[in-house]
Amino acid sequence: MSAIGRRYAKALLELAMQGKQEDMIGNELDALAASWETSADLRDVFQSPNIDAASRTKVIDAIAARMGLSGTMRNTVKLLADRNRFRYVRAIARAYHTLREERGGVVLAEVVSATVLPDAYFLELERALGLVTGRKVRIEKRVDASLIAGVVTKVGDKVFDGSVKNRLAELRAAMLDAS
Repeated sequence: MSAIGRRYAKALLELAMQGKQEDMIGNELDALAASWETSADLRDVFQSPNIDAASRTKVIDAIAARMGLSGTMRNTVKLLADRNRFRYVRAIARAYHTLREERGGVVLAEVVSATVLPDAYFLELERALGLVTGRKVRIEKRVDASLIAGVVTKVGDKVFDGSVKNRLAELRAAMLDAS
């Protein structure tokens, strides 16, 4: 989780909780992130140094009206635009959902494998991690062929690297140390 994403997500979650709008704010964040990722024009508006703050504010107002954004989200978008942070909206959305789950007793486990693994593997891993952490676990899956084989699992700040790529790096380091 990026530091910027976490900082803004934490503040936004606190505001959402005060107004009992956690679901709505999460949905609005997801919609904004999707718009950011799919609209080159939107990215151009917020990344171009040639577009002034007043023009950006007009774009924000138009987006907010079209999407039916809450006042909290409208103000957040304006703040992100003023601080040149709108490009972090996807990271903020991810952090928001992660922080919300943590408050609900759920821990995120990021699992990267060299190939697609069967669902049964992830069910067993979820059960085992739940026993170790004492919390409900949500697994986020990703495939990275550069691992060669094996799995890398990250839970919080702990990383369990069972990849062949890592093992080869360890062997290489050991051989260089021995010479």
